[in-house]
Amino acid sequence: MKNTALLTLALILNAGLFSTPALAAGDAEAGGKIFPRLCGGCHQVGESARPGFGPQLNGIIGRPAGTSANYVYSDAMKNSGITWSRETLTAYLKDPKGVVPGTRMIFWGLSYEEKIDNLLAYLQTFQSP
Repeated sequence: MKNTALLTLALILNAGLFSTPALAAGDAEAGGKIFPRLCGGCHQVGESARPGFGPQLNGIIGRPAGTSANYVYSDAMKNSGITWSRETLTAYLKDPKGVVPGTRMIFWGLSYEEKIDNLLAYLQTFQSP
C-alpha cells in the first residue's frame, strides 16, 4: 500500500516537473495575425481605435458589456449583465447569439480553442496599465 502511494506521488511530481506547461494564456503575436481577418472588419484596437460596425476593443477584459463609449449597442448587449473576462469572451466567441440572444454581432462563432486563446492574448495587450 505504501509503495503504491509513493509511486503515485512520484508520478504526479514527475508529471509536474518534466511536462511542458499548457499555453492556456495564448500567443499574442499569433492573435495579432488572426485579429485583422476575423475581427478587424468590425472592431479596432490600439491608440487610435474607434468604433465602426462594432465597438473598439481596448480594455475589453474587465469591462461591463455594452459600455464602450461612442458605440450604440443593442438592448440585448446593454442588458446582458456580462462583465467581459477570458471565460465570458471565450463563450461569446464560440457562440455569440447563444451567450447574448438578440446581439447584433454578425459572427458565426469560433470553435478553435487555440485561436480563441491567441485572440484573447492579443486583446490583453490593449488593456490599460
